[in-house]
Amino acid sequence: MESSGIKKQYYVEGIDCANCAAKIEERVRGLNEIEEANLDFVFKKLTFQIKDGSEEKKVFNKVREIVKAVEPDVDLKEVESEQEDEGLKKKDIIRLSMGIVIFALAYILKEQKFGIVLFLISYVLIGGEVILKSIRNIRRGEIFDENFLMTVATVGAFAIKEFPEAVSVMLFYEIGEFFQDKAVERSRKSIKSLLNIKAEFANVKNGSELKKVNPEEVRIDDFIVVKPGEKVPLDGVITEGVSFFDTSAITGEPVPKSIKPGEEVFSGYINKEGLITVKVKRTFENSAVSKILNLVENASSRKADTEKFITKFAKYYTPIVVFSALFIAVLPPLFIKNASFSSWIYKALVFLVVSCPCALVISIPLSFFGGIGAASKKGILVKGGNYLEILNDVSTMVFDKTGTLTKGTFSVDKIQAYNGFDEKDVLKLAASVEAFSNHPIAVSIVEAYGQKNDEAEIKEYKEIAGHGIQAYVNGKLVFVGNEKLMLKENIDVKEEAFRNDIGTVIYVSCEGSFVGSILISDKLKEDTIKAIEALKRINIKPIMFTGDNKKAALKVSQKIGIDDVKYELLPQDKVYNMEKIFEGNMSGRVAFVGDGINDAPVLARADVGISMGSFGSDAAVEASDVVIMTDEPYKIYEAVLIAKSTRSIVWQNIVLALGVKAIVLLLTILGISNMWEAVFADVGVALLAVLNSLRILKK
Repeated sequence: MESSGIKKQYYVEGIDCANCAAKIEERVRGLNEIEEANLDFVFKKLTFQIKDGSEEKKVFNKVREIVKAVEPDVDLKEVESEQEDEGLKKKDIIRLSMGIVIFALAYILKEQKFGIVLFLISYVLIGGEVILKSIRNIRRGEIFDENFLMTVATVGAFAIKEFPEAVSVMLFYEIGEFFQDKAVERSRKSIKSLLNIKAEFANVKNGSELKKVNPEEVRIDDFIVVKPGEKVPLDGVITEGVSFFDTSAITGEPVPKSIKPGEEVFSGYINKEGLITVKVKRTFENSAVSKILNLVENASSRKADTEKFITKFAKYYTPIVVFSALFIAVLPPLFIKNASFSSWIYKALVFLVVSCPCALVISIPLSFFGGIGAASKKGILVKGGNYLEILNDVSTMVFDKTGTLTKGTFSVDKIQAYNGFDEKDVLKLAASVEAFSNHPIAVSIVEAYGQKNDEAEIKEYKEIAGHGIQAYVNGKLVFVGNEKLMLKENIDVKEEAFRNDIGTVIYVSCEGSFVGSILISDKLKEDTIKAIEALKRINIKPIMFTGDNKKAALKVSQKIGIDDVKYELLPQDKVYNMEKIFEGNMSGRVAFVGDGINDAPVLARADVGISMGSFGSDAAVEASDVVIMTDEPYKIYEAVLIAKSTRSIVWQNIVLALGVKAIVLLLTILGISNMWEAVFADVGVALLAVLNSLRILKK
């Protein structure tokens, strides 16, 4: 059930700690006045739903208090005021530079009496911000974070007179944090660049003049002019001009598409050649670009199980390591002969430095969002990391036939007449009845007839779900539909003449007598067979659902290589058959691929619902979890490959982060590693994991 509460979104200025972002999200979600909350670390946006009856200002103040409690230097801003973070400020550069110079001087003069004073000054200059943050956090009960760990480790190093190491480790940590932040920002920009599809302005036509306005100000039925090189700002129909369009931002297709007057163009297309005039058909908020941006930017609210696990893991992991470090510092000297406290305290301090989970907390969400961004670049919209993860485990994929595996553009191929009627009479009767239906088959029959039925008097028109239509035409009862409709009305259907043809047969009766049949053909999409073969290669079993008759269904399924086909299905039959598949599917997930409108119930029932070629359809976007923005079944195979690449990178980061940390921890216990290796295991591995996450965008 959709919430009726107020939805608010704010830019979280200055948030660079993924672990802190997870804490903020958890605490905001825990407020009594909040229904749901999500902090998107990639876009730095906090979105939350306020319950009905709650005062908006009070809720905002509570949320702001939480943000300040976790990160004092972070603040909430209106989304419109979003700005790029500056990174290291001038004063920080001066502070670090002075710290490095004094540290170098201290190292040279370390044998002198005042050497320790120089080490202390350089330490405060380099690590002062970290120390202050840890003190502030301890006051608020925020003990187990990277600031606390680094402060304890380096102060401890001072306590055991490891002065150069204490300062150098803090310096290495600060430099590592800087490069880590830069890598994260680079990741953000790379992902955002994929979504740079919105036009900045629209040229609205007012008589002979053009007025440049914000696309959000343009209304339906306004006329806009798109010049060569400009992006189409809104969805509409071309009224003047012919041009080639770069549609890759929306469809992922690199080949320019020629569009002429009367044909539709979508926002995000780039006009490559001629001057065109477009009649606007959708406002900006309902345009293709707006839907795509909303879907991709909100995808982070649907977290994958791996992301959820890592967040929980980080919550318990750090305290466990801290207490383990405490035991390492205290217990071995008490029970091991000749073991010195200073040696084991040093090992414990190294243990502390290693324990920060930032590499995982940052890189895992970035990996999933990178996968979603890579998919959108290919014309595939994935609504969340959870669906990207589910695609990995799909073992059965159920396809609707019409409009999914076939083009869904029907045409009348043949007509057979009986009982004194000729072919024109059969087509006229069928067209008279079908004139009130929007079904693609009905439209093809009316188009084939090509004349208006003004002289035909239609009464008591009635659609019979899953069967066809009945109506009185000039006082005569006419039925137009499938063979089941004829059997239901006890009409004797003669042996039809289309036994060797692929297509859908429509039967026509008049006054209880069978008068003829019409063969409607629907051609396969060019890449259907290629897509089915590719899915089979990665061990995904294809199944076909169709409302078509047995003969037509089997002919299509044999041609494309699908062995398991269910035919003559009503909408409710599809859900029933999907349930049967779930019962027999012992392992793996089940996906359903349909048009996103007629198949909404079964799309919702599947583990992951995929709609085809429907980015202009609200129903498709709502009903499905993945939207293929073109009519190409092969894109589904590509979506699965992107999902598998994303999972591979996620697990590479998990193994890298935990593996390096485990090795360094083991070497620490054995007395082989020092704090330098520990800092690398923290910020160095985090940097490598973030850079690895970017690889999905290049694949």
